[in-house]
Amino acid sequence: MKSWYIMKQCSQYKSAMQLDDPQYSQDKLTIQLDDLLLSQPAIDYKPLIVTPKTLLVDVITLMNQKRIHCCSLSSVDSPLDALTAYQTGSSCVLVMQGTELLGIFTERDIVRLTADSVDFGKMTIAEVMTQPVVTLEQAVFKDVFAALFLFRRYRIRHLPIVGQKGELIGVVSHNSIRSILRPVHLLKFMRVADVMTTHVIRAPMTASVLTLAQVMEEFRISCVVITEEHPQLDLGQFVHIPVGIVTEEDIVQFQAMQVNLSEVLAQTVMSTQLFLLNPEDSLWTALEEMQRRQTPRLVVSWNGGTGIGIVTQSSLLRVLNPVQVYEVMKTLQQTVRWLQNGS
Repeated sequence: MKSWYIMKQCSQYKSAMQLDDPQYSQDKLTIQLDDLLLSQPAIDYKPLIVTPKTLLVDVITLMNQKRIHCCSLSSVDSPLDALTAYQTGSSCVLVMQGTELLGIFTERDIVRLTADSVDFGKMTIAEVMTQPVVTLEQAVFKDVFAALFLFRRYRIRHLPIVGQKGELIGVVSHNSIRSILRPVHLLKFMRVADVMTTHVIRAPMTASVLTLAQVMEEFRISCVVITEEHPQLDLGQFVHIPVGIVTEEDIVQFQAMQVNLSEVLAQTVMSTQLFLLNPEDSLWTALEEMQRRQTPRLVVSWNGGTGIGIVTQSSLLRVLNPVQVYEVMKTLQQTVRWLQNGS
């Protein structure tokens, strides 16, 4: 992160922080590391649990019953109804035999199987679950970095927490950590542009949902931005403006409803009420909007919609890299001293 941006932000907050007040002590101006860490990351103590013989179609039904968004479909022969929001949510299932954890199954697995045109009605969860499962013992789960390290190392988004005897305690996920995220200072001083990805996969509104699932699996992504062509007369060309988004969570919903995804078009199911971030927005703004809208990702747009990016909860969690936290703290403290000295 560029120090000039931090200095710019600190200058804007100078009066609010009372830097001109001699009574405002250096101790209060020094940002403590504890303010940026989560000593007790959230654990979901009631994850979805199924037995190995559970049919895959039943597992997806369970996951869909705990989705953040639920959508109502009439039929593939007529326009699909609008999305209706419900306050729920679960993105993984644990497969257990008694007290033994055998495997894990996530939304990403559903996208993969959808792309492969697997018959969900004839398979059990034991045939498609991921095993062995990466776990973390509760005794060594001291702060958020322990979970983040394993997330990055194994490229996972769900981490079962177990006791000393291997008994299941719960699950930590990107979503559970985001729900209690408190690094106010760090997120307020970083921009969306610092963490967003501009390698965004786009698709036209006429693409089928099956095609979108195949694209997600091929590129190992969690969403596809749906765009519409608009003529740009001054340049004599067409530009692709974001008009919606289809996510892996949507694929879960459609599979649960056993819809023929090859016949359903993106334009009929995409989320159209996009909240578009600006690259100059702070990560704190991004976090607030994610929590307000109960979504793990937001689209970033600039230059009249011609520039497109994505910021995800994974992006926010990467900010908590220990080295980056340390460097940001040093820069912030140097900037505070710079402002106090009247520079």
